[in-house]
Amino acid sequence: MKEGTDPEWASVPSLFEWQVKAASSARSAFFFSVPLCLRGNHNRKEARMRIALVIPHFDPRRGGAERWTWDFADRLARHAHEVHVVAETFGPGADRTVNHFVPVAGHTGSLRRLGFAAGAERILRGLGADIVHDMGHGWYGDVFMPHGGTRNGSFRQNLLFWPRGLRWAKRASAWLLPRYRTFRALERRQYGERRLFVALSRMVERDMIAFHGVPPEQIRVVYNGVDTERFDPAERKRYRAAVRSELGVQDAVVFLLVAHNFRLKGVPEAIRAAALLAAERRDFRVLVVGNDRPGRYNRLAQRLGCADVVRLVGSRSDTVPVYAAADVYLHPTYYDPCSLVVLEALASGLPVITTRHNGAGELITAGQEGSVADDPADIAGLRDAMRELLASDVRHACGARARVLAERHDMERNYREMIAVYDEAASLGRRLAKIA
Repeated sequence: MKEGTDPEWASVPSLFEWQVKAASSARSAFFFSVPLCLRGNHNRKEARMRIALVIPHFDPRRGGAERWTWDFADRLARHAHEVHVVAETFGPGADRTVNHFVPVAGHTGSLRRLGFAAGAERILRGLGADIVHDMGHGWYGDVFMPHGGTRNGSFRQNLLFWPRGLRWAKRASAWLLPRYRTFRALERRQYGERRLFVALSRMVERDMIAFHGVPPEQIRVVYNGVDTERFDPAERKRYRAAVRSELGVQDAVVFLLVAHNFRLKGVPEAIRAAALLAAERRDFRVLVVGNDRPGRYNRLAQRLGCADVVRLVGSRSDTVPVYAAADVYLHPTYYDPCSLVVLEALASGLPVITTRHNGAGELITAGQEGSVADDPADIAGLRDAMRELLASDVRHACGARARVLAERHDMERNYREMIAVYDEAASLGRRLAKIA
């Protein structure tokens, strides 16, 4: 499909305004709630489905949502489903799927978001898929699964970084700035449809209900799954000694944190807790892996007198070796719908310290696989949790239970739960099609 072949594409804003206007009437909204992919071709009995996955960037190097989608597409293909991916960019090796390019060149900022959603819809309407599964960026489909959680939920947590006296200004900007108006218009289409919604955790489910009025009966909670074959404690034999030698940590207890958004994932809090623990002259290191700007965080560690125990090592194309080198996974996040890195750490046999603002924390029992803090800003509490896991017997027992927990949430279980959602969505589509 080439850009400009459809007259509607010549003006994305006009197309978007038309769609929102159409959705504003009850009858039109009901029509749009039945995607074309649910209006026919449902008499066949074979289990094999034609499935369309919608995500802007189909590239596992981009982040957690992209990595999950990449792995899930591979599993769908291995189960003999016909997998189509509708995306703006594709990573190397994306040859296991039928790929459909969404042209958004020439659009920037909020207009690019609308361009992707509109372009994806045009492709999907002619695709004839049995199921359209959107990862949170489009508005057309049968299953809507926002991997980033709800924007309002994320906004609520990001407000915590602002001084209390200035939070009103941030809230006001959310009503005045064009990009926030775009978000609201986009969300009206995303959450106003008769479809199934997949929440990655109970936290996200609550936000869908509170912020968007999604009926609870339309929500299915499906926690992320983890590749327990790739992330395995057995990898320690292969990588642990060499990586620890490379990093110069010797016999110290290593607390690992993997993130790209250092502030949101609690890197400053981890450094402050490390400073308190370092004052007790404990033998440990905090290892931060990720591609955020390190300068300010290195300066924070220096100012707090803990630069000798905090190491920011940049990003790694393969995180398996750093999990193998670590002893504890530290993730004092302010917002994570269901952190994949936490699940990877559990699968690697690491006890986890995280917060209740992480959907993956709902799977962890305090004192069993690690700990879950109420407030990531509770630095003393974070230090205490780290101190407890300095004890090797406690750490090893929690790590063993962590692996067992991860095995209960592997990719195959995740696949089965998503296929069950697909079956429900197809059934819902057939009922709506009869009514329409």
